[in-house]
Amino acid sequence: MAFDPQLQRRIFGRFATGVTVVTTRRGEQLHGMTANAVTSLSLDPPLVLVAVDRRAGMHGALHEGQCFALSILNDTHEHLSRRFAASGPKEFGDLAITTAVTGAPILADALGWVDCRITQVLPGGDHDIFIGEVLAGGHNEEGWPLLYYAGKYRKIAE
Repeated sequence: MAFDPQLQRRIFGRFATGVTVVTTRRGEQLHGMTANAVTSLSLDPPLVLVAVDRRAGMHGALHEGQCFALSILNDTHEHLSRRFAASGPKEFGDLAITTAVTGAPILADALGWVDCRITQVLPGGDHDIFIGEVLAGGHNEEGWPLLYYAGKYRKIAE
């Protein structure tokens, strides 16, 4: 008997995660999505991964763009997380963005960011795991992370 996916969702809802926005560029089109299935995979070589549902529009954009930037959101960015979590095309026109090596958009006031070239795509159930080699990155010294726990956005108590 298969494990109940709703129970799995409730169990892992108890695992606090940071919130990121993953972006890519496909030609002149910018694409992005909120993601918390991300991790630093290796320091040597520098690799990160992001898991993306195969049904998501971002999935095809990553395959075609062959790059991504990962922006770590701070606790004032809940509105950005919600924007990029919604389905459909995303509007970037009102955002302060920058680029590094790949041209993927980076949120200028993110807590931290990496710019990656996709080196491998692995199957992972209903998701694919995009592994990216970190080509550039940076971080801000000020601010606190936006967290997600038990189905709600949270902040670190000082």
